[in-house]
Amino acid sequence: MEKIIIREEKSGSGTGTESGTGTESGAGTKKKRKASAKKEGVVIRREQTKFFVDVSNEKESLELILGLLEKANHKEHGCLITFKDVCLLALPKLTDKDIERLQEASLTEMEKVNRALIEFNQKNSTSLSLGEFLVKRLGIN
Repeated sequence: MEKIIIREEKSGSGTGTESGTGTESGAGTKKKRKASAKKEGVVIRREQTKFFVDVSNEKESLELILGLLEKANHKEHGCLITFKDVCLLALPKLTDKDIERLQEASLTEMEKVNRALIEFNQKNSTSLSLGEFLVKRLGIN
């Protein structure tokens, strides 16, 4: 599954922040910064009105989007169908199962290992450390 970076921008401010890739100023300079490994207490800004999707480095996603737009706009009448139109039609069709798949895709390898450790400890009423768990799971003597 391809990751899509969503950049948020306050309406009318001329600057925005892009999740995981940095900030962009109105002067045309770009500053890069790394995303924190784990963000506790994520806050969704309800006043946010603009979303940007950068798929410039994801050829398959870009081709999918462009193919859908070409297909949707292959018509004789009506106005241009935009990516916004496609998104607004598709978003209500996302199910809880889709949300779970998105959440699973967002986990790093270490987060998956830590989750397995926690589940193992709870299931077996143990308190193994990460190293002990890996030795046990990998069968290393």
